[in-house]
Amino acid sequence: MKKQWMCLLFSSVFLFPNLYSQNLKEPPVESVKKIGDKLIRETPFAYKLVVAPNTASFNNLKFIDFGRTFGMGKEAVAYAYTQLSFSKDTTICIETEHNDACKIWCNGKLVYEKQGKRKIQIKRDERSMKMSFSFDLPLKKGLNDLLIKSETTGNDWCVFMQPPSKKDAVLTTTHEYPGIGLGQIKNTDPKVSELTDWLVVGPFPPGINTPHEPEQEFRFGRMYNGLDRLITWTIPKIEILGNMIDPAPWGTTYQWNYHNSGVAWAMQQLGELSKEQKYTQWANNYCDYQMEGMPFVNYQVNELKAYNSANALVIGSTLLDFTLAPSLPLIYRLRMENEFKGRKIYESYIDKMMHYARFEQIRSERMTNYTRNTPEEFTVWVDDMFMGIPFLIQAGLYTDSMKLKKIFFDDAAGQVLDFHKHIWDKDAGLYMHANYTSRPEIKLPHWSRANGWAIWAMSEVLMALPKNHPDYAEILKQYRTFVHSLIKFQDDSGFWHNVIDRKDSPEEVSGTAIFTMAIARGVRYGWLDSKKFIPLVMKGWEAVASEIENDGTVHKICVGTMCSEDINYYMNRPFYDNDTHGSFAVIFAGIEVQRMINEKQK
Repeated sequence: MKKQWMCLLFSSVFLFPNLYSQNLKEPPVESVKKIGDKLIRETPFAYKLVVAPNTASFNNLKFIDFGRTFGMGKEAVAYAYTQLSFSKDTTICIETEHNDACKIWCNGKLVYEKQGKRKIQIKRDERSMKMSFSFDLPLKKGLNDLLIKSETTGNDWCVFMQPPSKKDAVLTTTHEYPGIGLGQIKNTDPKVSELTDWLVVGPFPPGINTPHEPEQEFRFGRMYNGLDRLITWTIPKIEILGNMIDPAPWGTTYQWNYHNSGVAWAMQQLGELSKEQKYTQWANNYCDYQMEGMPFVNYQVNELKAYNSANALVIGSTLLDFTLAPSLPLIYRLRMENEFKGRKIYESYIDKMMHYARFEQIRSERMTNYTRNTPEEFTVWVDDMFMGIPFLIQAGLYTDSMKLKKIFFDDAAGQVLDFHKHIWDKDAGLYMHANYTSRPEIKLPHWSRANGWAIWAMSEVLMALPKNHPDYAEILKQYRTFVHSLIKFQDDSGFWHNVIDRKDSPEEVSGTAIFTMAIARGVRYGWLDSKKFIPLVMKGWEAVASEIENDGTVHKICVGTMCSEDINYYMNRPFYDNDTHGSFAVIFAGIEVQRMINEKQK
């Protein structure tokens, strides 16, 4: 391999004197194979059994599953008790969802009541769960007793509560949440509160308006007349869940999301370029793990009500980060491999995602591009150029229907142009991280990786779109304009800064890798002048490669980032080693730079 590389190097330097830097120690593909080897060594593709997590802060979804504890099939009522604590007198709004009738008391005062028969109608929103009802909960300073009475007609039997859904993508002020749990109850072992926030008692004879002893007083160690036997206070059934193994601060390499699936997509192409099956096999293992594991994930989400459990967002998410973008290695495998075990499962899932791409993901008013409801309705995120558009291209390449191919290609091309109208900052020559459709005058900062998502999506469209497509010329013009603007901000070190137009922000690997990759593609496909841009590509790659260790560790990766108008939010984002937001971009960069070198030396 070394001999081949030196021959390649000699011809490359002779033909393109600025192509090679003396600081480049090895071919790009050899550098990124180290990352792939690390993934192969360290990714278990398995779940770890854990006790369902319990937190002492009422800052997210809480629920009591009476049915799992007391059984279902009979009409009955039951009670749940906990304590809430707060630093001052206040009133907070609580969202709730439940079956049938429900009553809630706080400090002995009835604060919520709903009569009648009904089914649970909880639905996943982008970053929270949608509840049907809400109520004001007055809290005094210190401890507060909370008592819930729930009725079942024999089917569902669960009560959910959460603080108001957080619409801010980035909180500009610190929110204080009540404490919740059993830790302050007298004569109670702390181990009880480590397991659960609730005490429960039931079942009692049905009738939401028929009072039972727990409504008068709480006394542990006392027996009550239940539905068909004597009963007392206990804790709900404690569930065992499958969780990720040894998660890093940014997550794990095999959890369901766009950047881990991006790693799988990169490993597929690394296998193709290197002709080494082990990288393709890692990608196949990732995809099989997700598809074969869906029944288990569905069980945790819909049977155990563990809506925030591991890989839960593969079930019913409404966010592109967990729908179209993570599907890229799945649809790519369907395209590249005719027969494999489980193909039917892949096809079924991708059919669902193709329908989602066309009809279910929200789009901005009067425009065609994808949008989000966070932090407000029809917020356009530049991230969603990558989260949605490459899938549209892959869907167009995958389908056998010429009609659908045209639909997907036209949609992808149109979205590139419409995103540009929303989030291109013509004064800076860069993309804003996001833009509010209702307040277009507000400019958000020019975050590096977000700009990377934009140019990545453009390059995917240009590689696949026929040159006679009516939007091709405009997209190519947009790509070239963006590249010529980007190179003005490349540092002498070869890096781009985390906030592109702020030299006082840190140098960052993921954005640098994506820009390097996209410009290398431009050279390969003839969109850019080779003599001018090859040196810039190599300069960028040299910077990226300098942050890859021999064991495959990658440094200087900005953690996943929401959107904010405050530039200091981006200036102060933490960096992590091996965060897959960056490592999959680095693998793609090494692949594209290697392809560029290979093609130019022919």
